[in-house]
Amino acid sequence: MQFGIDRLIDEPALRKPLAGKRVALLAHPASVTRDLAHSLDVLAAWKEIKLVAAFGPQHGLRGDKQDNMVESPEFHDPVHRIPVYSLYGEVRRPTGAMMDSFDVMLVDLQDVGCRVYTFVTTLRYVLEAAAQYKKAVWVLDRPNPVGRPVEGLCLRSGWESFVGAGPLPMRHGLTLGELAKWFVKTLCLDVELDVVTMNGWNPAIAPGFGWPLGERAWVNPSPNAPNLWMARCYPGTVMLEGTTLSEGRGTTRSLELFGAPDLEPRALLAKMHALAPAWLSGCRLRECWFEPTFHKHAGKLCAGIQIHVEDPAYNHDAFGPWRVIALALKSLRTLRPDYALWRDFVYEYERDRLAIDLINGGELVRQWVDDLNATPADLDALAIPDEKSWREERESILLYG
Repeated sequence: MQFGIDRLIDEPALRKPLAGKRVALLAHPASVTRDLAHSLDVLAAWKEIKLVAAFGPQHGLRGDKQDNMVESPEFHDPVHRIPVYSLYGEVRRPTGAMMDSFDVMLVDLQDVGCRVYTFVTTLRYVLEAAAQYKKAVWVLDRPNPVGRPVEGLCLRSGWESFVGAGPLPMRHGLTLGELAKWFVKTLCLDVELDVVTMNGWNPAIAPGFGWPLGERAWVNPSPNAPNLWMARCYPGTVMLEGTTLSEGRGTTRSLELFGAPDLEPRALLAKMHALAPAWLSGCRLRECWFEPTFHKHAGKLCAGIQIHVEDPAYNHDAFGPWRVIALALKSLRTLRPDYALWRDFVYEYERDRLAIDLINGGELVRQWVDDLNATPADLDALAIPDEKSWREERESILLYG
């Protein structure tokens, strides 16, 4: 199959409108071709365009910033001799001076299919700036590696943040090109948007179900996104960032496992199976022990659970990572009502709202976990209407069958 950047390489007619234009690229380490050439090097080699700038999202163009809220500085690329602007440094939105430097911005970002992943918000900010400064945006589309499933509550009005760009569910099932179309439509943006679509992307095909497994190399789009399995788990395990439980940062399987020094995984698993066994379909859960080298509980032995989605037991349509982690949190609260679960700290520069609420786009999940009388059916009653409504809403913007 061909990603957007591959089509731009293979079909010179596609890039003809860029001739003579000042071109900028928004990219990160996973912005590579089928041959693993970086898109920045590809664009710089084309004599018909003038590459004038590059932009990096969170974690930077080079992906060198390990943790959240570690800003990337601007720098001058020593090879291509162009400025590299940071959209996760002194600013989150492109400034007027940045926008004045180019005519067309190419966006070539590998997303992971979750509302919280900040490249989604950066895309919105770029589109809004392009509308304001009358610039064109081309999205070189890439797969949503977790395919088309939809899961989770939609972000509630007033809960927008850098980890919540709009009223999307946690798993939205769109590519970045489709998300760009959705932003333009819902925000009523007057902007010149082109999506260079993929050829041959079929998110229903096993074993990748969204990612061309065995056909394309996986390059980390961010430092703690090391593989497809992380991407599958992430719409659930990202919630752990708002808790005192380790989400596995500082281990080799970040965001595929969770735990803490005082956790009792066997009892927790038993309670999860007792409360909502159907929510555990499509994956396998295993007791594990790990010692993070950095981040939460660094240097301490943690007991926890690993979510396995990489073997034949994986069922793409049945697996619900958001519900798996919600159930784990609910089970822990049921077993230990006084457990200090919610982490109160500055999260993505938000000081007045709990991280767990920012991640979930509202207070409903935390309130459901903390209510000892609330049941899994109660959370389903909140989420299922949102999921149904979103599936209907997104139909008009889908670019692939």
